[in-house]
Amino acid sequence: MHKKVLVIGSGPIIIGQAAEFDYSGTQACQALREAGCEVVLFNSNPATIMTDPGMADKTYIEAMTLEKAGMIIEAEQPTHLLATVGGQTALNLALALDEAGVLEKHGIALLGTSLETIRDGEDRERFKQKMHELGEPLPVSTTIETLDELDAFIASAGVPLIVRPAFTLGGTGGGIATTVSDAYEMARRGLEASPISQCLVEKSIAGFKEFEYEVMRDEKGTCIIVCNMENIDPVGVHTGDSVVFAPAQTLSDTMHQTLRSAALRIVSSLGVVGGCNIQFAVHPTEPTYYVIEVNPRVSRSSALASKATGYPIAKIATRLALGEGLDDCLNPVTNGTMASFEPTLDYVTAKVPCFPFDLFKGTDRALGPQMKATGESMAMGKTLEEALQKAWRGAGVEQAPLYPTWMKRADADELWQEVLAPTDRRLHACLALIDRGLASRSELEDKTGIAPHFMAMLETLVTMTKSDDLLTEPNLWQAKRFGFTDEQIAAISGATVQDVTQLRATFGIQPVYHMVDTCAAEFESATPYFYGTWHGKTEVKASQARKVAVIGAGPIRIGQGIEFDYSSVHAVWALQQQGIEAIMINNNPETVSTDFTVADRLYVEPLTMEDVTHVLEAEGCRDVLIQFGGQTGIALAHDLEAAGYHLLGASADVIDQMEDRDRFYAFLDAIDVAHIPGEEVGSETELTAAINGIGFPCVVRPSYVIGGKGMHILQSEADLARIAPDLAYPLLVDLYVAGRELEVDCVTDGQTVYVPAILEQVEAAGVHSGDSTMVMPPVETSEAHQRQIDTITKQIGQALEYRGALNIQFVLKDDTIYVLEINPRASRTVPIVSKVTDEPLIEWATRAALGHALEGVVPDERKPLTGYAVKTPIFSSLKLPGVDPLTGPIMRSTGETLQFSPVPVVAERFCYDATTTRVMARQQIVYGEGWETYGNVPLEETIDFQQVAVLFSHVPAEQMMREAAVRNGVHVISEQHLASYYQATVDTKPVPVRPLQAMHKKEELPL
Repeated sequence: MHKKVLVIGSGPIIIGQAAEFDYSGTQACQALREAGCEVVLFNSNPATIMTDPGMADKTYIEAMTLEKAGMIIEAEQPTHLLATVGGQTALNLALALDEAGVLEKHGIALLGTSLETIRDGEDRERFKQKMHELGEPLPVSTTIETLDELDAFIASAGVPLIVRPAFTLGGTGGGIATTVSDAYEMARRGLEASPISQCLVEKSIAGFKEFEYEVMRDEKGTCIIVCNMENIDPVGVHTGDSVVFAPAQTLSDTMHQTLRSAALRIVSSLGVVGGCNIQFAVHPTEPTYYVIEVNPRVSRSSALASKATGYPIAKIATRLALGEGLDDCLNPVTNGTMASFEPTLDYVTAKVPCFPFDLFKGTDRALGPQMKATGESMAMGKTLEEALQKAWRGAGVEQAPLYPTWMKRADADELWQEVLAPTDRRLHACLALIDRGLASRSELEDKTGIAPHFMAMLETLVTMTKSDDLLTEPNLWQAKRFGFTDEQIAAISGATVQDVTQLRATFGIQPVYHMVDTCAAEFESATPYFYGTWHGKTEVKASQARKVAVIGAGPIRIGQGIEFDYSSVHAVWALQQQGIEAIMINNNPETVSTDFTVADRLYVEPLTMEDVTHVLEAEGCRDVLIQFGGQTGIALAHDLEAAGYHLLGASADVIDQMEDRDRFYAFLDAIDVAHIPGEEVGSETELTAAINGIGFPCVVRPSYVIGGKGMHILQSEADLARIAPDLAYPLLVDLYVAGRELEVDCVTDGQTVYVPAILEQVEAAGVHSGDSTMVMPPVETSEAHQRQIDTITKQIGQALEYRGALNIQFVLKDDTIYVLEINPRASRTVPIVSKVTDEPLIEWATRAALGHALEGVVPDERKPLTGYAVKTPIFSSLKLPGVDPLTGPIMRSTGETLQFSPVPVVAERFCYDATTTRVMARQQIVYGEGWETYGNVPLEETIDFQQVAVLFSHVPAEQMMREAAVRNGVHVISEQHLASYYQATVDTKPVPVRPLQAMHKKEELPL
């Protein structure tokens, strides 16, 4: 039977559900097409590889709502549905389609794990009953659907207790309640967050050790454990927020066998077909365990497990869903063993989460059951210490030489607060307390619940830093094997970095690269997937082919997301099309770029100068592409060039020219292009003088940052006085111009400059472009102004000593077009522009960077678009208490959706998933100070935000009310142009669905 499979993706990146589902969805689409299936993809995220038109036969970039899913099914009539590779979003949509009778009406069968199994795993009451039937131990708990049902449980179990809403992702709506009033408030929020208004309330077992098992099962009943993982943090901190090691480190063999047997029993009893993630809690000293949770789908941890072992979980899970057995599938790593062989590791993998706290002053950094991390860094090594230190520096954690500088001066109480809260800085605070003699190892073990094995690892690192002479040959070897960089060793020993590097060369101390082969070298592997270490012999045999290294973007964070992985992957493919060997260097386990099948060689290494140059030396590679990895790659430009490497497309000097405000303005003046008045200042005195000259309002910001970090719009002296203590110099100071902001992504070879589209920002300048609603083609900007933007872009592309992808931001005010900034790299919006125009911008940019001419390759003129494309920013404000949802110059959004439409005003801007659809159906529109014409209910302290759809608010005094609104799912609008846009959408209907492929053929979209 011919299978036409609808694959549901996970939608936009939010905290709790990120790029790992782009990776799993991409693998699933590839596996389905290899099996001869016709693939229809439904996903609203335009920044992913998954939504490239070539990944599926039909690609629907649409809002993740039941209504849109139904429309796609009506149009496509799929025979099957795959819902287990799109995270919680896909599972919830599949269940909603089933409950609405859509699947039965159209005769659609679910591939892989059944809906009943999904309900058994996700519905808290059914899960509890299933575990009791199996005799699996669960924490003392009850399932509630109303607050009244909480009374009896609190009376018997007391507090603390944990609230776990059903069918939510990343612990959304949950948490640990330490008081009775907290318990009721958390349960109320949890019931609201759960699509079925249900929560599991359990007696807290915080302090137990937490383990995860990744399990695969086929429909014949064959099961394997892909790997297990151990969280350093005990139960109570979400697994996505904890440092994790694979394989587990502190399990006795007896307990491992117990948990392994339990995991296999559970997946068999549930009838899982494909991948499954099971979380266990184990008593720290007694042979007792509990089952915490079962995710009957490919999960966040599945991507980590795939990259940690080399076993492609999503791809194999999809083949199992099609009916194949584990012993029918070849392991693609070895091409000689079957997928039924359990992977074996002869190394340690560490995962370190990345948090957005440094972007937002005043955010609550305390970690709990609700996830707060935006991304993660992965590293491999032969020792725990090596893997952990590599993952730390891959995450951009300051180690000076072991922990951040401020911890050297902080008093003991301040450090203990980090440890006991706990915060994301807990482990570094432990290092500081041990190093400074302010706490003993046993005291820290007792207070934190962290296993002695891990605390001993931290103590080992501290002991290394106290060595009398790190520069002897044996001590230097040991330091490198424990993950210390030359820079750290120099800081400890008082030598220079050059001295340490030279000494290593003298001693012959060099890194080696080992292959990730899933079988601990028991079988031959041809997989070009490597990690660096300082133990044993290298397994890299460098080829003589022409090669180029692509520097990836590292972990996902606010301001630098999955769109840079999209660009990195397309750059690799473009190099391969040119017959060039592509070497990928990246450390993000969630992404397609770290899939070993993508590049000719993959190195999972930190993106620091030392780690990157070690890889380049091992490969004998001199050419490097840094323009596709966001600010991460750009940050390496100077050092790479100084070390003799060739940066394709742009020199470090050109990058400097665009960042140094004086040089930037001199460049624009030389080509007669208007810019905002501004300058760079190096001190408070210079800042005051500059502001006196420029006047208010003005913008101050540092150079070389992402996401507008440290950016402020100042309206008065009072604003300046408020932020002055936090400013770090040098700073850029510009006049603030409240005009219309526009943006272009173009490609240039220095002569031919192609502008595929102009994006127009709905919100006024001053709202970060990443947080703005953007429309293509422009609506408010005249044809004459658009032609002027084209002309300016071409002037810049021809005058700048740069080849490749270029992003330029403009502001239009009073008939004058000013250039705000030029980014000599691929930007956040490149994937959107590529998908809307159906033009391979990254392929062209890569050709240009290699020195090829674009004349005759790119079109002579921009193609007209059929209809409009509207980009919507998506925020994770609910997960970050203390972050004001007010939009401004600092980026806050974590992801985005796209909507195609015959008109530029679309209701999907505000109803982009099932949750927002539910919220926007509420009756109350509340207005704060100055917004009387926009709402129907005034903002008061007594407002019940569970009845509110939208809050219009922008004054500082209303911050707490805005935060309370966000906690209840309310859409907060703080910018007038967006408020007007919202009013225009009130009576609009959902846009008809249309696949990307039809749009590219210029088929008209019906009104």
